[in-house]
Amino acid sequence: MTEHQPVNIVMIEDDEGHARLIEKNIRRAGISNDIHHFTDGTSALEFLYEHDNGPALNGPALVLLDLNLPDMSGTDILAKIKGDGPLKRTPVVVLTTTDDKVEIERCYDLGCNVYITKPVNYENFAQAIRQLGLFLSVIQVPEVGEDQ
Repeated sequence: MTEHQPVNIVMIEDDEGHARLIEKNIRRAGISNDIHHFTDGTSALEFLYEHDNGPALNGPALVLLDLNLPDMSGTDILAKIKGDGPLKRTPVVVLTTTDDKVEIERCYDLGCNVYITKPVNYENFAQAIRQLGLFLSVIQVPEVGEDQ
């Protein structure tokens, strides 16, 4: 398999207004990858780990994660993704209203790549997304038997 798999963008955000704004900013940053939007942690985790086209079974992903979800804590989702499993190298951007230093530190300790406080400052967001855009454009799925 030599072709370059497109990166799935998985957005876990229960506020529709925030979700639309985030998607608009991603598009403005020039990223056209598919965005799979989930409003709760349960369906997002099902997609990530169990769906045929889900990242655990089918290639790379970028996760945009709100911490305040109706059914579970975003930090639990972050801990699961970054734990010892098929998605542990998946970049996770935490987008949340909490600017509590302890919470921010906890997210970085769990392995989040970027922590952005909502309401999203467009410049900060665009810069983070551009850096991730760089990631999205260079990511390679290692081939079986390829030297690491």
